[in-house]
Amino acid sequence: MKAYSVDLRQKIVDAYEQQEGSQRELAQRFKVSPNFVRLLLKRHQTEGTIEPKSHTGGFDSKLANHLDLVKQLVEQDNDATLQELCTQLEQQAQIQVSPSTLCRTLQQLNLTRKKTFVR
Repeated sequence: MKAYSVDLRQKIVDAYEQQEGSQRELAQRFKVSPNFVRLLLKRHQTEGTIEPKSHTGGFDSKLANHLDLVKQLVEQDNDATLQELCTQLEQQAQIQVSPSTLCRTLQQLNLTRKKTFVR
């Protein structure tokens, strides 16, 4: 979900400062949660800003420092399954990752694996 715009935040703060209603009434008027109004006003009061906080992100991937090795493994054996690539990573870099983690990394690197089908 995206953060509320600074314009909307400013309107809420201005309306509260002009005593146009309680926090609950302003929440209904601007179609936001009462908790958002409470936290916005508290942040405006303590920090002096109404800007949304930056997204801090999640955890770094276990493979973030080993992308070159992943590329190399896929180039060497383009027909390997995800499980086989995970095993090769474990043997060469002592990193245990799940096939889904490796799949996400391959997608981020825009690497595709081609399968050879024997008929």
